[in-house]
Amino acid sequence: METTQEKISLLKEMIAFALIDGELHDREYDFIEIVAYELGVDKETLHKLYENKSEVSVIKDELNRICQFYRLALLMRSDDVLHERERVKINEIGINMGLDPYAMKRVLRLIEDSPNHMVDGETLIRLFSEQLN
Repeated sequence: METTQEKISLLKEMIAFALIDGELHDREYDFIEIVAYELGVDKETLHKLYENKSEVSVIKDELNRICQFYRLALLMRSDDVLHERERVKINEIGINMGLDPYAMKRVLRLIEDSPNHMVDGETLIRLFSEQLN
């Protein structure tokens, strides 16, 4: 991750995605807070993002787009309720990021089938890389 603005944009996208079903669950909030901490964004800045709705910038690096898609997929599963609007929106976001729809579908299926809703990094990268060969 290069700039603070890119980190803020990632968090804005996650917040918007978490609110797609009309409410922010505690587990979704906690997950976003953990990601913010990992990105080095303080709580005060994070809380301001919930108030300010603005444009999200495009992620240029493919690896960062894959990571963001994965974060969104984990966020989607964090409340243990999968809404149809979340399923539609995550596919729309992935397509807009330029990610391969087949790889996205496989990642989402692996997350759903996994007991802890996690996919290891190597598998994640492999799934998206297969389409490049």
